[in-house]
Amino acid sequence: MRQPRRSLAWIRLQEKSNRFGAIRLTVSPALRAAVSMLAPALATANPREVEPVVQTIADEICRALAVPRVRVSVELVRPHNHFGELHGLYTAGPHRAATIRLWMLTAKRKQVAAFKTFLRTLLHELCHHLDYTLLQLGGSVHCEGFYKRESSLFHQITAHLRALEQ
Repeated sequence: MRQPRRSLAWIRLQEKSNRFGAIRLTVSPALRAAVSMLAPALATANPREVEPVVQTIADEICRALAVPRVRVSVELVRPHNHFGELHGLYTAGPHRAATIRLWMLTAKRKQVAAFKTFLRTLLHELCHHLDYTLLQLGGSVHCEGFYKRESSLFHQITAHLRALEQ
């Protein structure tokens, strides 16, 4: 499949984004606790149980990085079309608050998303927020730097879980 032509502005944004490979985070006890509560909350298959947990995760990350809060909502079945399923969506604008929407059930089988998949989706959408608010990139593109930042957050906030497994 042929790659789409990228504008010069998009290429510059990607180059700028790739300069930031990690986001250093001080993981608070509240953030550690919320990450630990996510798997049991997901097991309930109830968005009302999951939403406060992911809101706490987002709030703690935003607080630690001194960026504006983002509102997180959790919904049931992922929207889908012939391109695939939508796991999460970040929206923000000059006259509306930043929001993240997450879907917790797969579109076809209506199964609860796996813990790592769901948490990574939250962090993915949160990285879009951080690209605008923390890094002041003026845009947010999926590129090597973006995915490195997402992974850096994931590894920092789940380190205590990996320590328990050993």
